[in-house]
Amino acid sequence: MSEIVVVFFLLLALIAMLASGVWVAFALTITGVISMALLSSAPIGPIIATTIWGHSHSWALAALPMFILMGEILLRSRLSDDMFTGLAPWLGRLPGRLLHVNVFGCAIFAAVSGSSAATAATIGKMSIPELTKRGYPESLILGTLAGSATLGLLIPPSIILIVYGVATEQSIARLFIAGVLPGLMLVTMFAGYVMFIALTKPDIFPAASEKFSFREKISASMSLLPVLALIAGVIGSIYAGIASPTDAAAVGVVLSVVLAWWNKSLSLNMLKESLMGATITSCMIAFILAGAAFLSVAMGFTGIPRNLAAWIGSFELSPYALLAALTVFFIILGCFLDGISVVVLTTSIIMPMVESVGIDPLWFGIYLVIVVEMSQITPPVGFNLFVIQGLTGINILRIAKAALPFFLLLLLAVGLITMFPEIVTALPDLMNN
Repeated sequence: MSEIVVVFFLLLALIAMLASGVWVAFALTITGVISMALLSSAPIGPIIATTIWGHSHSWALAALPMFILMGEILLRSRLSDDMFTGLAPWLGRLPGRLLHVNVFGCAIFAAVSGSSAATAATIGKMSIPELTKRGYPESLILGTLAGSATLGLLIPPSIILIVYGVATEQSIARLFIAGVLPGLMLVTMFAGYVMFIALTKPDIFPAASEKFSFREKISASMSLLPVLALIAGVIGSIYAGIASPTDAAAVGVVLSVVLAWWNKSLSLNMLKESLMGATITSCMIAFILAGAAFLSVAMGFTGIPRNLAAWIGSFELSPYALLAALTVFFIILGCFLDGISVVVLTTSIIMPMVESVGIDPLWFGIYLVIVVEMSQITPPVGFNLFVIQGLTGINILRIAKAALPFFLLLLLAVGLITMFPEIVTALPDLMNN
């Protein structure tokens, strides 16, 4: 019981530091120091030094800055314009018509950026003015963009999956491949929702205007070939076993530079901006991971995770009951923290509980990312909502209301992968074979 009181105290201290504006990395490190001072006699200074050094030169972590750089380069290229040009002729006859550009455009960009916020910003810059000008309903423009941009966290190469893999020592290659089918399932669900609304409320959509011949559609699709080649080069090389995620990230950076040169958006200034953006983001994530690594080690010295897992085990919760409780916990936590912080804050405490009830850590990684996706579109700290508010100037609560149906679809997706875990595990098992 005394340890539960200590855990509660540490949690309050962490929340207080985060609420007062202390950097996440410092808050994590200070919490680890307090826990070791209270519950362990181990030397704190040497453990901080060896832990941060040991976790800062992980080879798996080398993929992170390269995938971020790849996304930054593509963010500043004319990729979004090319995607609109290539997708619009094919989607004009579907129920919902050009709203599907948000869904499929986000899915394609997610497969080359790994970032939810970058996906929302890139596709939003292109689609919001076009769809508004053509008379599509505002709530669906905002909702499809906010919801579909969350795919940047799931469809590989996902930055948050790299963070989870490093934090839990899971294979990043297997995590990437495990995210493919759930990502495609979500794309199907989002597109299906748009079609359902279009069929039940056709009067809120503008009349079909442009018609394209098959030859014109094929010609327009040529602008999609470079980005599809980039996706195939990165994901295909990992799945085929030709390259590790780190090798594939290096290939992705080279291909993104070639792609930017191909569409005439490459310049020295653009490369400088991309490098600076990637450096800032990578340093932020690496700093948070270093703090989380020390907190995880500190928790190990105190014995809190082991004892907490045993305490929760004494309730004899079924895996489903534990997942239901964790879903509520992660959604609430995601209302106040960004996705990467949620992952690194919780893995050291949650994983012993998860493994104690027999949940596959690989499957749990995908589950966690989908739940974190939900937090990207929940106020007050929904990063996709912030990005879209910056693009449109619309009140964040209006954007959150528009994104609510997609929040519910993500919740349904959590239920589906829980009932049918093969959605997550099928491709990694094939990859092993």
